[in-house]
This record gives sequence, C-alpha cells and structure tokens, in this order.
Amino acid sequence: MKFIPHAYQKYNIQRLLIDPVQGVISEGIGLFLDMGLGKTVITLTAINDLKYNRFAISKVLVIAPKKVAEGTWSNEAAKWDHLHLLRIVPVLGSLAKRVRALNTPADIYVINRENVSWLVSYYRNAWPFDMVVVDEFSSFKNHQAKRFKSLTWVRKSINRFVGLTGTPAPNGLLDLWAQMYLLDGGKRLEDKITKYRIRYFERSWDGHSYEMKPGADEIIQQRIRDICISMKAEDYLELPDCISVTVPVYLDPKAKASYDELEKKMILEIEDSTIDAGSAAVLTNKLLQLCNGAVYDAERKIVDIHQCKIESFMELVEGLNGQPAMVFYSFQHDLARLKKALESTHLRVRELKTPQDQDDWNARKIDILLAHPASAAYGLNLQQGGNHVIWFGLNWSLELYQQANKRLHRQGQTEKVIIHHLIVSGGVDEDVIAALLDKSSTQDRLMVALKARIEKVRGDINAS
Repeated sequence: MKFIPHAYQKYNIQRLLIDPVQGVISEGIGLFLDMGLGKTVITLTAINDLKYNRFAISKVLVIAPKKVAEGTWSNEAAKWDHLHLLRIVPVLGSLAKRVRALNTPADIYVINRENVSWLVSYYRNAWPFDMVVVDEFSSFKNHQAKRFKSLTWVRKSINRFVGLTGTPAPNGLLDLWAQMYLLDGGKRLEDKITKYRIRYFERSWDGHSYEMKPGADEIIQQRIRDICISMKAEDYLELPDCISVTVPVYLDPKAKASYDELEKKMILEIEDSTIDAGSAAVLTNKLLQLCNGAVYDAERKIVDIHQCKIESFMELVEGLNGQPAMVFYSFQHDLARLKKALESTHLRVRELKTPQDQDDWNARKIDILLAHPASAAYGLNLQQGGNHVIWFGLNWSLELYQQANKRLHRQGQTEKVIIHHLIVSGGVDEDVIAALLDKSSTQDRLMVALKARIEKVRGDINAS
C-alpha cells in the first residue's frame, strides 16, 4: 500500500529527522499524539529515512507492551510499500530465543518492556542501539520502576530517543517527570523528582497525594513544548462518532442483600482507621467483583453470588443480532463465567492472546473477542473487526479505559463506535464510570467515592 502522509504526519516525520541537540545527553523528542494518529507509521518512516537515506543510525530498539511487540510493528512495516527494506525482529520468549533474536541481522529490534532490565544487563557497557523508541511512553512514568532506572543507565549511549504515547500523564502531571527525564536528563523539569514536586506541587488534604500549584500546568507545558509534540485526534481526523451507552443492571433481592452486607461490613472495618488509597482500593475491588457476580474468598477460591450481570450481558449480545463485539472483563472469574455463558450460543468466541487472534478479528472471523484491558489497551489495531465495545467489568484506570476504547475508535474505522457499559444500579460501578467519564484523578475520585459511601452507610445505620 502506498503511504500518502497527512500534513500533520509529515510535520512529525520531519521533527524526528532533525539532528538531536547534543549535550551530556542528546535530547530526545516526545510524540504525544492522540490514539489513531499513526504514531507507528510516522516513526517507521523516519527510521527508514535515517537508516537508508541519511545513514544517521545503525541499530534501533523499540520498547513496547508485549502484545504490541509481538506483531504491531512488523505488521505496520509490512503494510506500506516504502518500508519494505526494514528488517524487524521481535526479541521475545525464552532466554535462548531472545539471545538468538539479538544476534539476527536486522534494522529494528522490538522488545517488551518487562525485559528492558535484562537487555541492559545483557549488553552491559557494549550498548549497541543508537536509537531507542519507547512505544506507550507513559508506561515509564514510575521513577522507582526497575525498567526506568535501567534505561537511565544507558541513556548517554543513545543518540536518538523517541517517546510515543497518546496519554503522557493520564493521572496528572506528576506522571510526567520520569518521561521527561528520559528525554532530556532533567534539564526542563528538574533533575530530581523531589525538586519537581517541591516546585510545582503541594501536599493534598489527605497527605497521600499531591495537588498542582496554581498556574503550574501552564509553566510545565511551556517548558517542554520544544521537545514534545502534542496533537488531538479530533483536530486532525474525521473519525466516526463514538457513542457511550449505559446498560443498567439491577441486582435481585438476594444479590442486593449480599452487596449491601459486604459494603457495610468493609466500610465499618476501615471507617475508624486512617482512610487511604490502599484501603479504598481493597474495598472497591471487592465490591466491583460482587457487582460482576462472583468474588474471591481468602483462599482465592471463586464464590458465585449472582447471574444478574451475566444475564444482562447475554441480552445485550442477543440484541446485537450477530454484530461482533469486543468485551472487556476485569477479573479471571469474569472470563470463566463469560466463556461458560457463551457456550450455549453459536457465536464464534475467542480470547485475545496472539497476533493470529488480532488478524482473525480484523478478518471478521470472530463474533465475541474477550480481552483484559491491561493486555489489549496499547497499540493494537482492531478497528476492522467491529464497532461495538462491551465493558463487562470496569476498573479505575482512566488510561486503560481510554486506550482500550481506542482499539476500535481509531483511524480506519468506518462505523460509529458504540461503547456499552454494564453498570450495577446503586453499586460501585456507578462511582467508577462517573470517574472515568469525568476524567478525574483516579485516586482523588476513589477517595471521594469511598467517603460518600461511608456517609451513606452511617446514615442507613442511624436510620435503623
């Protein structure tokens, strides 16, 4: 296929071709492009030019989520005529397979982010990659993570560094420091995370998080704008509409009593102690499980509670009349119960595991594609397989939620994308979907929701 870049794609390609600013660390560039704007083909086009026309690079490393590393970069290169020279080798699997891959002649080596520390240790002082691309750059937002620290050890040996993401700071600009440090060594946003916090943030009311100082966001954006390109899809693409639909789920009396009892018991256990994000997460995690129909007991055994959400899900699937749907679940017991419920249908059901599953979905060989948002949220091009998304179970991560939805609502989609949310009426499902649609900070919204539920339980107790 012939690649005819849009004007914004040409601009981004040219930015990647500019020689990096030399210093203690050659300054990198962040392409903070919204999902669907073609970050992969932009980057591959620049690599191809740098390698075969300008002779400016020799070996490229791409760090990506595992499922993206398995096939997305290779498939994208094979899709376009002008990239036929590029040799791409995935560095995945067992130790022997990874070592064999690294010793295979290629232009681009693609490794999953979990193996970054191993790769740095493997090469030690003989780091061979003069260009590094981090796909889904926001996965390096944690300055304490081993993968971040490992990459900083070899950063001085990298001449060209590119960070790709659609959501650089999904939970607030505090997430931005580690990514910017990899780009410029701390030149723009301080060389230590503590200095960054002191300069731009202050402790929040609960003492467990940080709030941005007035006007700090504008200063931060001003300081990084020369090496970060930010673009929103709605400004550059005419995508079909994305419609959000709430499908209410009503618990039967027995299930409602079980839910109320669990909520009351757990809230009463933590209300007199210090309420922090940890205890809030434990509570909402249990309640989310119960909303879905089952919970794990203390021994990790599955205890079935109700079929209310499963029944609503099956009615929704029936109402689609054979139209394919991508279904996101939260817990492993959700997956098992969904599979069992779908056994009685004639639908072609598949769990998203391999690149072949992606290909079969896009070829319309799958009716129901079951996926966990953590494994399907990044980089996968699934827009050709359908236009319906069903959220059977939700989690608090705005980043995973947005990224997962963008697997279908992206460039190449020809139909309106409809996102169905199965929401238990009166349950914690309502808190989560409100937080996601409001795009609030995960921790802030979780704490607000918990405090509201504590007040509700106290009111119910007093009333009785």
